[in-house]
Amino acid sequence: MASKPEPLEAGTTAPPFTGTTFDGQMVNLTDYKGIKVALYFYPKDSTPGCTKQACNLRDNIDGLSGSGIAVIGVSPDENASHEKFSTKHDLPFALLADPDHKIIGKYGVWGQKQNYGKTYMGLQRTTFLIDEAGQIMHVFKRPKTSDHATEILSKL
Repeated sequence: MASKPEPLEAGTTAPPFTGTTFDGQMVNLTDYKGIKVALYFYPKDSTPGCTKQACNLRDNIDGLSGSGIAVIGVSPDENASHEKFSTKHDLPFALLADPDHKIIGKYGVWGQKQNYGKTYMGLQRTTFLIDEAGQIMHVFKRPKTSDHATEILSKL
C-alpha cells in the first residue's frame, strides 16, 4: 500500500491546475492571480464532516471574500454528486470533480489513511491558503470542519 499523504508545504509554489464544475465552468488556478485562494480538499460530498466544513465556508463567505479570499473545493467525487451537494446546501463557490486525482495528486493529499482500525487509500482533508502570487502561505492539515473560515482568516 502507498504511504501516508505528504501535502505540499507552505512557502512552495502552488501547482497550476484546471478543473470543471458541475455546470461546465472551467476553473484554472491562474485565473486567481492577484487573489488569495483557500483551496480545500475534502473526502466526500454529503458526509457529516464535509457538509459541516462546506456549510461553515458558505456561512462565512462574505468575511472570506471581503478579505480577498476565493474558495475552491476539490474532491474525488464526480460532478453529478457535486451538483446535488452544492444545490442542497446552496454553496456559493466552485467544487471541482477530480476522480482521476490529477489535482489531488499534485497537492499530495491522497494516500494511506486509517479509520476504526482499517487501513485504506483516501483523501486527507487539507486546505491550502495560496497568496496573490501563487505561493502557498499556510497548510491546514487537520482543518476544524465547524470553524474553518475562522482558521483561514486567522492566517492573514
